Amino acid sequence: MVLNETLRMVVDSFRGNKVRFALTALGMVIGTASLILVVTIGLTGKQYVLNQIQSIGANLIYAEYQGGGQHVTTTRQDFLTVADLRAVQQQVPGLQAASPTVEFDERIPVGGGRERDIRVLGVYPDYKVVRNLLLLAGRFFDEEDSGAHAKVAVLTEALANRLFQSPEGAIGQTIKIGGIPFTVVGTFRERVETFGQSEIQQETAVIPYSVARYYRENDAVNQLLFSAANPAEVPLVTERIKTVLQSRHRAESTYRVLNLTKLIAVAATTANALTVVLLLIAAVTLVVSGVGIMNIMLVTVTARTREIGLRKAVGATQREIRFQFLAEAVFISLAGGVVGILIGLALPLSVRFFTSYVIPISPASVVIAVAVSSLVGVVFGTVPATRAAQLDPVRCLHDE
Repeated sequence: MVLNETLRMVVDSFRGNKVRFALTALGMVIGTASLILVVTIGLTGKQYVLNQIQSIGANLIYAEYQGGGQHVTTTRQDFLTVADLRAVQQQVPGLQAASPTVEFDERIPVGGGRERDIRVLGVYPDYKVVRNLLLLAGRFFDEEDSGAHAKVAVLTEALANRLFQSPEGAIGQTIKIGGIPFTVVGTFRERVETFGQSEIQQETAVIPYSVARYYRENDAVNQLLFSAANPAEVPLVTERIKTVLQSRHRAESTYRVLNLTKLIAVAATTANALTVVLLLIAAVTLVVSGVGIMNIMLVTVTARTREIGLRKAVGATQREIRFQFLAEAVFISLAGGVVGILIGLALPLSVRFFTSYVIPISPASVVIAVAVSSLVGVVFGTVPATRAAQLDPVRCLHDE
C-alpha cells in the first residue's frame, strides 16, 4: 500500500468522525500551546530580570575600601582616592567611563523656617553613563561645569517633587547646601528602583566632585565606579582594577571590587530553573493528551475490526495495517500540535498590538513543539497500531 493511499484513508476516517477527532486533538492543542507559552514566559521573565539588573549600571564595576592598613602609630586608614581612579584609567584598558563618589548628608532649608535631610553625592560628569541614569528634565552637569567648580546640582525625581512640585519645575531653582546656593540644572531617576540600596537615596542631590571635595576633610572617596566598554570583558577588567588598587596601597589593606556578573548569572539560572519547572507541567499535559489519543485509537481498532479483517483478507500485510493506524495517531497529534503552535504564537504576538513591549519568541520552541507532537503520536499510537496489525482476519470476520 502506497503512502498516498494510507493518507487518503486517514483523512477519510477523520472526515467521518469529526467530533471525535476534534475532541481527541484538543488535548494536544492545549499541551502544545502551553509548551510555546511556557518557553515564551521563561524568556520574557529572564530578559526582564536581566534588564532590571543591567539598568542599575551598564557593565558596572565598583570598588570600595573595606578595612585594614592601619599602622600601630597612626589611625589613618588607607582609603581610596581620585588618584587611584586615574591610575586605573591609565593602566586598565577597556574602560568606557569612570567616576568617584563622595557621599555626605546635609540639612537644607525648604521654606517656612523648616529644614530637610538629604543625601549629597559628589561625582564626575561620567557618573550619568556609569549608573545609566534616566534624565527627566534639564541636563546633567558637564566637564566645563566640573572644571569651573560651578555650583550646579542635579536632583532625584523625589527630591524635585518634594521641593518644587515637579521635575520640570525644579529647573533653574536654587537650593542651599552647606549655606552655598546651587542652581538646579537637571532632574533624574534610576532606570530601576533600588529602594535606597544604592548610593542614590530617594532624596539626593548630585553635584560636581570638584565642588563636593571642599565639603570633606580629606581626599578620600566612598567608591570608585567604572563602566566596561565590552560586557564580555567585565570579569577580566574587574580583576585588573583590583590588582592596580592593591598595588597602590599597603598589603594589609583590603578592597572590594565587584560587578553585577554573578547577580546576572544567578538571575539567569533562576529564570532557567523556573522555565524547566513550567515545561515539566506542560509535559504532563502532553502525556495526558497522548494517553487520550491511545485510548481513542484502541476504541477505534475495536470499532473497525471488520474493516481490518476485510483488508487483511484481500492481502493487506501487518506492516500496512500498523502503518495505517500509526499514521492516524500521528495525524491527530500533529494536527492538534499545529493548532496549538498557532495559538501559542498568536498570544505573544497580539501583545505587540496593544503595548510597546516586544515579547521574545524562540524559534526553537516551535521546532520542539512539532517534534514533541510527532513523538507523542508515535509513542502513544504504537500500542493501538500493533494491536490492529495482530488481529486474526478470520476471527474479525467471524465476530462481525
